[in-house]
Amino acid sequence: MKETKMDKKEILSLAREVMYIESDAIRDVANSIDHSFCDACELILKTQGKLVTLGVGKSGHIARKISATFSSTGTSSFYINATDASHGDLGMISATDVILAISFSGETKEILDLLPSIKKINIDVISITGNENSTLAKASDIHIHINIDREACPLNLAPTASTTATLSIGDALAAALIESRNFSSEDFAISHPSGSLGKRLILTVGDIMHQRDRMPKIGPDQLLSDGVVVMSEKSLGVIVIVDEINTVMGIYTDGDLRRTFDKKVDIHKTKMKEVMNKKFIHCDQDMLAIDAMRLLKKHKITQLIIIDKNDKLIGVLNIHDLLQTGIVRSV
Repeated sequence: MKETKMDKKEILSLAREVMYIESDAIRDVANSIDHSFCDACELILKTQGKLVTLGVGKSGHIARKISATFSSTGTSSFYINATDASHGDLGMISATDVILAISFSGETKEILDLLPSIKKINIDVISITGNENSTLAKASDIHIHINIDREACPLNLAPTASTTATLSIGDALAAALIESRNFSSEDFAISHPSGSLGKRLILTVGDIMHQRDRMPKIGPDQLLSDGVVVMSEKSLGVIVIVDEINTVMGIYTDGDLRRTFDKKVDIHKTKMKEVMNKKFIHCDQDMLAIDAMRLLKKHKITQLIIIDKNDKLIGVLNIHDLLQTGIVRSV
């Protein structure tokens, strides 16, 4: 294989050509889908089992991705490699499931070899192929045809435009089912608890705030020197001044401490109520963490005081607590 050197202009030109071909393929498929797409949606929606995607090679990778998208958006699904299915994995499929088989040629031997067994189990089959007269297309209960003029590969050989168009069909099916099931952003977050998207939607201030003995609080008549000790011990950059029934009276921050030193205030003779700030930013524990981060940024502060409806202190939050959740990139 002899290398052909390309300059940057030629590389960019080729890259754009690939993307144009693939975008045209998606556009053509979008214009050509018909009632079979709707039938596929209805069949998947009414099934009592799972959506099982089948494929081999590049089509297998696409089938796996489509299955993952379905699973994360409210439609229970799993992927089986067609080769493995013929060696025992077919036993994972039950009579209540629906199969989505993907083969651009529609003649993939590994999938065709499974059809007799699938028919014996009496499972409905949806197929996506590029040949509506193929064996797989004709054997399917529902067939979705993708008509691709050419692959984006310069040799017109490697699956590129065809796999991209197939993936778009899978995404479109998933999107249609999201609407049909009234699948909400909260539902999405529940299935993505560790991801940044899930955290944006479900993580609240109450989930991460410092509570009880972790809160830096002190009485109004205690000395500022005592407050400095509490601030140092809790390492949140703030002290909350509360009365005998835990009602918040004010706060004192590390910034206030620096200004106190500048004014040469005697911290051993000054009481907390003399230096506290009576105006402070606060929220309730049900506020989303992402909204708390926005609140901190808006007011250019680094701490939030969390109070209940009776102005009682229930928690303290520092910007570092929010940064550690990984949601900051989503703000």
